[in-house]
Amino acid sequence: MIRKPYIKICCIKTKAEAELAIKYGASALGLVSSMPSGPGVVSEDVIKELAAWAPPPVSTFLLTSETEAGKIITQHGRLRTSTIQLVDSVSLTTYKDLRSALPGVKLVQVIHVLDEDAVTDAIRRAAYVDALLLDSGNPNLSVKELGGTGRVHNWNLSQKIREYSQVPIFLAGGINAGNVKNAIKRVRPYGIDLCSSVRINDQLDEVKLIDFFNALNSI
Repeated sequence: MIRKPYIKICCIKTKAEAELAIKYGASALGLVSSMPSGPGVVSEDVIKELAAWAPPPVSTFLLTSETEAGKIITQHGRLRTSTIQLVDSVSLTTYKDLRSALPGVKLVQVIHVLDEDAVTDAIRRAAYVDALLLDSGNPNLSVKELGGTGRVHNWNLSQKIREYSQVPIFLAGGINAGNVKNAIKRVRPYGIDLCSSVRINDQLDEVKLIDFFNALNSI
């Protein structure tokens, strides 16, 4: 029997979007701070407001592109989310500094699954975080892509990471109502992360949410 995954809806911009996401089954909200590119960026005032408002069963993820421990700690101190999602690569020392300064905060490291090197990198980093999030960005571009691309990456590599990882795996990148069943069967992730596939004109769309959750619940 396939376990239905935890669902995180990312790129949340307003309380109305947050309420809509939770209504249909989201267990976590992704709140995007300043990024070099990609959708969903909101002001820190909005992130702070939504993090304080979210009902206790719902996790709030701060997506940060900062890579220095001091800057991440300071940013989180302003915003107070339950989880920090590191969308860029950080040093192993940074994880230790974050753990020391923020012992109650969960750490999720994004791995951009470009090639086999991502498998090695994911396994190495899994020892330092609470979960990995496998996405389809490209941090090697002149303007970094750190998420929200809407592209599907090589799920064979994601499956390999999941098999070797000692922490839960979230799967992101182009997952929608049409392919979520296959994604879950192939990778068997702990969680699914959605952004562009449930939005129209950069707004969370109720019909797309209904279609997605109907597809998920049919598994």
